Amino acid sequence: MKTMLITGASSGIGKAVAEAALNEGWAVGLFARREAALREVAGERDEAMVLPGDVTRLEDVEAAVATLADRWGRLDVLFNNAGIFTPPGTIDEIDVEYWTQSVAVNLTGMFHGARAAFAQMRRQAPQGGRIINNGSISAHTPREGSVCYTATKHAVTGLTKTLSLDGRPFDIAAGQIDIGNARTPMVAALDERTRAAGKPAVETMDVADAARAVLHMADLPLSANVQNMTIIATKMPYVGRG
Repeated sequence: MKTMLITGASSGIGKAVAEAALNEGWAVGLFARREAALREVAGERDEAMVLPGDVTRLEDVEAAVATLADRWGRLDVLFNNAGIFTPPGTIDEIDVEYWTQSVAVNLTGMFHGARAAFAQMRRQAPQGGRIINNGSISAHTPREGSVCYTATKHAVTGLTKTLSLDGRPFDIAAGQIDIGNARTPMVAALDERTRAAGKPAVETMDVADAARAVLHMADLPLSANVQNMTIIATKMPYVGRG
């Protein structure tokens, strides 16, 4: 039985990946702050484990990894997914608290997840596992007014590369998926702001397509790795935007 821990599993891309993984026979640990929402994702399935917690608290993440490993024996994959997008604006307009929140969730939260998973994968037998970080198109090319989100997502790329390098001696593979405009509540809010500004509607893709891409990365043997994957809505203005 293959095991996966998903952070931010209560909604959006995390929820879609969780549902797809469960349907394909994975045992999945569901981690997020909203326990009730996690229970809705889990339903009555024995292969789903509800693990409420906050990625900004290392002790919560370490406890989730330990609980999953105690029950299922090992952790094969971490989908390091939890993230937030704070209100947009130019850097002089943005409340400094939004910066603090973004770094805490999008970067420190990713660090916590990777740290706990790496430690478990290094010591389990057989050794090894896979860490998939959810980056963003903003890890490459920013939207206007997104300094908090963009800076943290650029940093995730550095985290991913270092994990990939440091994990080699322990059979720990690390890769990053950069998803553009999957239909989630976050993208719906973006579309509302875009329309309100008199701009064309945001081009989107089914979030299930993004989930299938994550599972492709997760299903590979540890002898192969997708270092970086970009999946976008075909008509979104990513190439050449900015």
